[in-house]
Amino acid sequence: MIHPTALVDPEAQLADDVEVGPFSVIGPGVTIGAGSVIGPHVVIKGTTVLGERTRVFQFASVGEDCQDKKYAGEPTRLVMGDDNVVREGVTLHRGTVQDRSETTIGSRNLFMAYVHVGHDCVIGNDCILANQVTLAGHVTLGDHAILGGLSAVHQFCHFGEHAMAGGGSIITKDTPAYVMINGNPAEARGLNLVGLKRRGFNREAIAALSTAYKLIYRQGLTVEQAISEMRSRFDVPEITTFADSIERSTRGIVR
Repeated sequence: MIHPTALVDPEAQLADDVEVGPFSVIGPGVTIGAGSVIGPHVVIKGTTVLGERTRVFQFASVGEDCQDKKYAGEPTRLVMGDDNVVREGVTLHRGTVQDRSETTIGSRNLFMAYVHVGHDCVIGNDCILANQVTLAGHVTLGDHAILGGLSAVHQFCHFGEHAMAGGGSIITKDTPAYVMINGNPAEARGLNLVGLKRRGFNREAIAALSTAYKLIYRQGLTVEQAISEMRSRFDVPEITTFADSIERSTRGIVR
């Protein structure tokens, strides 16, 4: 299962059925779960944990030292869940001691070719990052987030669950849950209605979110006024998620 030209450190922990392709390098402190396939010319450094059924394609670099100039070789981690797909040329960096010391990635995410995930990022589950998406350090993505190709996210930004960014978006502020954005700088374009319908959100939830979106973006209210009104008018969990994603913003939201 391990090609004879691959270099696997004796201290790496690989499940018995892990496949490792030609000329790949797996360092000490790496753990790879069952059913995983590591392609040719891949470099994985520790401390890095890859969950079960991880697929890493050629020329990816996983768990490398981060590019933060403050990083001085401290022990940090990259931890990924199960069923992630890491395509060609992707770079996933470990954390820094100035933050959580860990880059954390959930399960069932797709990182298309040449995506970069910077240090200390936190990525949820079922996200899609299209070709050449770049996340600076300390970025947080909620579950089911979708970033179009060539999008870039500024450090410390939060991108809410079920939100979507069009290709080439430059994102310097926080994106509320369920919102669709696009542009340079990115602006809100509406709710991610197609995504919500595809994922089975019911009519009541979508109608409530449509009204809440208008309160935030169309009625000329302050953020505080809009959130107060939407919480008083609707008792559905999606409104709570939407309001919470706005209230926790530290950079201001994409408008």
